Amino acid sequence: MRNRGPVGVVTRGTTGINRLRRSDRWAMHDPHITRALTHATDPLVVDLGYGAMPVTTLELAARLRRVRSDLRVVGLEIDPDRVVPGRDGVEFARGGFELAGLRPTLVRAFNVLRQYPEEAVEPAWARLRSGLAPGGLLIDGTCDELGRRCAWVLLDEHGPRSLTLAWSPFHVERPSDVAERLPKALIHRNVPGEPIHALLRAADRAWATSAPHAAFGPRIRWKATLELLQDQGFPVSPPRRRLRDCVLTVPWDAVAPTGAPVASERVGRGTALGALVAV
Repeated sequence: MRNRGPVGVVTRGTTGINRLRRSDRWAMHDPHITRALTHATDPLVVDLGYGAMPVTTLELAARLRRVRSDLRVVGLEIDPDRVVPGRDGVEFARGGFELAGLRPTLVRAFNVLRQYPEEAVEPAWARLRSGLAPGGLLIDGTCDELGRRCAWVLLDEHGPRSLTLAWSPFHVERPSDVAERLPKALIHRNVPGEPIHALLRAADRAWATSAPHAAFGPRIRWKATLELLQDQGFPVSPPRRRLRDCVLTVPWDAVAPTGAPVASERVGRGTALGALVAV
């Protein structure tokens, strides 16, 4: 039976100014996202679960309007006390995984699925993807409190397309330090035998090998690291522009989990999981 109200559970609501800047900067230049926004007849972006204050939704709108000035942006929160009046051309409403009945071109859901068990990820992805406009995309991501370590999955109507890791060149010692902020679909998979573990270990080795480039700064060192990974056969996407951040993007197939879900926390999410499945 179709759920008539918002689907999901209330998040902690943690947020902060510029917390999602790395994902925003990436989204402004990702060819799949820019193509979807520029080709859409009525480009709508939904920021799902923006938290206790809407600052990151307003920032997302300002940045993506450099791609398409006429796009609409709606922030959705399942907690009615967090819904605020619209401003700066951005609307705010109550909603969850059902997307309040909207059909967006792009959905961003950052730090939303982190509180769910791993087995809830696929139903949540399916629910969100079913609400996308034709050709629409979904970003499911996680970051730390200051936005210095981030990771996200890009999905389309068929499923996940890629994984991106992004971090501050000046506040992260090695690539694998970002592992603690992997999306829920992967955070329990950073163990031997899993592709994400192999990728992070290889990135650490390539980073160490590129140490002589450190004299020219961490960004130059990271560029050399990416070249080493490519030479070793890892399908990393080369940067198309000069980047402020260290960014590692690979096709989802290169990191997709193997086997059954790893046992993870279960904290009374059964009702929410059931609601997600009942699309």
